[in-house]
Amino acid sequence: MTLTVTTARRPVDTTVRRPADHVIVLFGGNGDLARRKLLPGLFHLHEAGLMPEQFRIVGCSRSDLGDDGFREFARQAVDQFGRMPTTDGGWEPFAETLRYVSTAGGLGALARAAVGAMESLPSEPRLLHYLSVPPRAAPDIVAELGAVGLVDRARVIMEKPFGVDLESARRLNAAVHAVFDESQVFRIDHFLGKEAVQNILALRFANGLFEPVWNRDHVDHVQIDVPETLSVGTRGSFYEQTGAFRDMVVTHLFQVLGFVAMEPPTSLTPEPLVAEKRKVFDTTEPLDPCEVVRGQYDGYRDVPGVASDSDVETFVALRTHVDNWRWAGVPFYLRTGKRLARPGHVLTLAFHEPPRRLFELDAAVRDPNLLTFELGEPGSITASFLAKEPGATMRLGTARMTFEYEHSFCTAMQLEAYERLLHDAMIGDRTYFNTAAGIERLWEIAEPLLRHPPPAEPYAEGSWGPAAADELIRPRHWHLSGHG
Repeated sequence: MTLTVTTARRPVDTTVRRPADHVIVLFGGNGDLARRKLLPGLFHLHEAGLMPEQFRIVGCSRSDLGDDGFREFARQAVDQFGRMPTTDGGWEPFAETLRYVSTAGGLGALARAAVGAMESLPSEPRLLHYLSVPPRAAPDIVAELGAVGLVDRARVIMEKPFGVDLESARRLNAAVHAVFDESQVFRIDHFLGKEAVQNILALRFANGLFEPVWNRDHVDHVQIDVPETLSVGTRGSFYEQTGAFRDMVVTHLFQVLGFVAMEPPTSLTPEPLVAEKRKVFDTTEPLDPCEVVRGQYDGYRDVPGVASDSDVETFVALRTHVDNWRWAGVPFYLRTGKRLARPGHVLTLAFHEPPRRLFELDAAVRDPNLLTFELGEPGSITASFLAKEPGATMRLGTARMTFEYEHSFCTAMQLEAYERLLHDAMIGDRTYFNTAAGIERLWEIAEPLLRHPPPAEPYAEGSWGPAAADELIRPRHWHLSGHG
């Protein structure tokens, strides 16, 4: 039984802060991320009135694309991956802001183009560099930005992974800090820009119904589960360097854990919220390799770019612990992997059963006392509980109350994750970005596993991963897959 929760609709918020004038430089401007997310996102921000009043977008890469070629690439990207096809009347004003520079000969031409774009604006604009490039290329680009003088009044957005271990993360942070102050650096994790992820904070801290029971006295365990049905596709070489743990757990899943486990901040401004999330990671115990299951789907080694004897994991499940007053004794279970039975982005809080059971339950009754967040877009929240079924006997069944974004609020102007984070970076709001110290602490937590990883166990495509993942969580079970 499902009860759908609705909310009162209201007009779109018109008080959102509009950024100052900007010149936005997209490194990797003709790459896959720019095509799928960045250019469609910037166009939607423009349509929504959330771009600066005056701005220029300078795409760059080693290709010789030219302004007209970049504009055509951008329009095809928006038509294919945007919310709706462009029209000439809506597209032309945005297209006029687009420029392109080849960086095959270094960043000298880019510096001249960026300075020219800044001088073409009537105000004193800010610079925003988006490094949509392989992580190994980032230190050299950052150093060149310093050498050509594109640092003043500038911010830089950096894509994950932020290193591959503690030592490389420290080297990367040192290289970045040699050019940019930490306040100028925005390490992006698109999970933190999701409306549904941010709703974890809203549900906890805006409602007296939930915060009093958000602790070890009431919560039995927490699951953060992000299975994927996709294979690694053409990313074999990339995956050989990262694997599921580096690609997903040490970034996305741990960031969600930080939102779940943090103490109430004094405000939702960047400093207090980031500080509370950092405290969670400071009290998260280093991973025990004995509490980690690694898996590799059958056929992974046949992917181009993958070694024939590869032990890289395409699946990982683990148990971790936050050793503080609120969460002592509560296990956090994290799971993600490729080629699994069904996709999902799910956070589940499982609450303790009552200390004394007054009702007999049928064996078929499963998973009462859950609070489940679907973190995919547009997202939902479901509370599962027991209720009496109609009839002459006290027979209980599982009931659910569900809140769904798309059926509850006006979502026409909802921002996707990259759109929200691009806007935040332009206004200088670092609330939902990672810090150097936070990244390094996560690699410290990961260090024991990286040094002594258990072997990757094979699993069938379309399954739920190795059987050892079910043993890891017993006597509990993974709620998304229904294993018991």
